[in-house]
Amino acid sequence: MLFANLSATMDQGQAAPAAGGSFLTAIIPFVLVFAIFYLLIIMPSRRKQKKHQEMVEQLKPGDKVITTGGIHGTVMGAQQDRIELKIAANTKIDITKNAIAVILGQKTETK
Repeated sequence: MLFANLSATMDQGQAAPAAGGSFLTAIIPFVLVFAIFYLLIIMPSRRKQKKHQEMVEQLKPGDKVITTGGIHGTVMGAQQDRIELKIAANTKIDITKNAIAVILGQKTETK
């Protein structure tokens, strides 16, 4: 009897919860998070990648570079997708263009 009275009292005192908000109000936080993520991470990364690609495309023989692996060398030749790099006397290696991290100095042309 005690349990019957208790459950009856609980059923009368609580109202059914209202239906949730619309789909639009639920998706707004996700859109805002994506927009912030795009502005702070994706867009600067694309700019940096484009700048690096332009830098690598302008490499020519005589340029001094550092690779992503830390190898210092001088560009001896450049093909479409790779570079011939002189790292010591009589030592040349072929690397991909994307392995160039920094251009230290460019050969100045004299007339």
